[in-house]
This record gives sequence, structure tokens and C-alpha cells, in this order.
Amino acid sequence: MSMNEFPITRKTTVITPVSAARCLQDELAALEIVSDVHDGYGLALVSVWFELVVWTDGRVFRWWTGQESGRARRRRYAFCPVDDAVTAARRVADRCAELQKKHPHPVPMVGDPR
Repeated sequence: MSMNEFPITRKTTVITPVSAARCLQDELAALEIVSDVHDGYGLALVSVWFELVVWTDGRVFRWWTGQESGRARRRRYAFCPVDDAVTAARRVADRCAELQKKHPHPVPMVGDPR
């Protein structure tokens, strides 16, 4: 199995990436986490916090765990099937809480009056 493959232990539902991203966004909102959805090129991104972007191809959600492995320092990613957005949202919320301790305030955009 290559680095880009992952085992699927159950059949996952394939939906459009933007629909999956919006579903995750809704579950994050239920956890009082604000996010933005962006789509294009067959993927959708859910921007959650500084250093936390979840992307989906309509089959799985994936995001960087904040860890690297090996001498090559390859990033380690977390995965969750799109048909379990509730679990994905809880796991993303946990990662968001870690990052909020590291970066307590979001970085303002250029021209942002804050």
C-alpha cells in the first residue's frame, strides 16, 4: 500500500465534495465552531482555524494531525469517511482546541479592520 492509499473498512457513500464539506460545516456549527467552505477542481475545503483545513473528495475527510513522521518529516493525516460527519466534526473540534491553545486568536486578513 502506498503513502497515498488508506484502507477502507466499510463501504463509504460518495457524494459531491461540496455537499460533504457543507455537511461537516453544519456539524462543526453544532459544536459552535465557525468554518468556511471553498470548492473547485474536484475537491472541497473546510477552513476551520489557523493550520487546520479539512479537505474532501466526496469519499473521505482528511486533515493534518500536526505530526510528522520519519526522517523525511512527512506529514501525518487523519481520515474519516464522509458518511460519518458527526465523528469527523468531533475529531476536527479536538484538533481545533489544540490549535487554539497554540494560536489563541485567528490571524486577521490583510485589510481587516480588527
